[in-house]
Amino acid sequence: MIGPLLRREEAAHYSPVPRSNGAFGYVCAVTYYIHVGLATVVLGTWGMLTQIRKGRRGANRVATIWIGYMLRAARWHNGVAVEIRGEPPQRGEDALIAAKHQSFLDILAIASAAGRRAFVMKREIMHIPIMGWYAREVGCIPIDRTRGRDAMGQIIRQIRERMASEDGVGHLIVYPEGTRTRPGEHRPYKHGVGTIHLETGLPVWPVAVNCGMFWPKRGIPIASGRAVIEFLPPMQAEPGESRDDFIARLRETIETRSDALMQEAGSGPAS
Repeated sequence: MIGPLLRREEAAHYSPVPRSNGAFGYVCAVTYYIHVGLATVVLGTWGMLTQIRKGRRGANRVATIWIGYMLRAARWHNGVAVEIRGEPPQRGEDALIAAKHQSFLDILAIASAAGRRAFVMKREIMHIPIMGWYAREVGCIPIDRTRGRDAMGQIIRQIRERMASEDGVGHLIVYPEGTRTRPGEHRPYKHGVGTIHLETGLPVWPVAVNCGMFWPKRGIPIASGRAVIEFLPPMQAEPGESRDDFIARLRETIETRSDALMQEAGSGPAS
């Protein structure tokens, strides 16, 4: 059975350039969201009833099934597949994943590739029914933005505690720009990923994407074709390298490769 993410040979018959589905694309997108919304309720409820005593392992098992279903459904409804390039961190390895963020599609794809996924996310998401329970169980780190500068200290403490635990922190996914961006849009990177890296020593896996070319920021319409996420070699701060210099180097790595992936999909970077 073909997996939720495709390697180059499997993805070869999908167009590398986004193809508009015309007015039918809106219908496909709407039916997709209805389909996966119902599936989320069913799978989420089933998981909470059957996996609640299995803690993080059980929650991650259900999340893997759910994410895979969402990605396959995107192929069925919208004709959009995701090719994965490079190698994500190993399953038993604690790591930071710093990714370009253009759409909901790259969230699904990166979470699928990272078998022990967890996110640094807004605290309010933890209160959403079903989703909030899974976020807590898989080890997501909430951000309390009302605490200002103290929020980062709280995040660092939680990460260190989890690194010292039997399960570890897992694959912690961070979006350095802090929000979704349009294809070709370049925003400053926030200091969080650099601070976490320097304070914890976790290696940083940069991820480049071109998913926004196929799945727009607003989520509709969705174009058919082959989107790409690419895991680049892990990075560490050089001896004596400052946080700002490390972030600048990380940004150059991610943005340069993301621009190249967008050029493959038929669009150069925005000015």
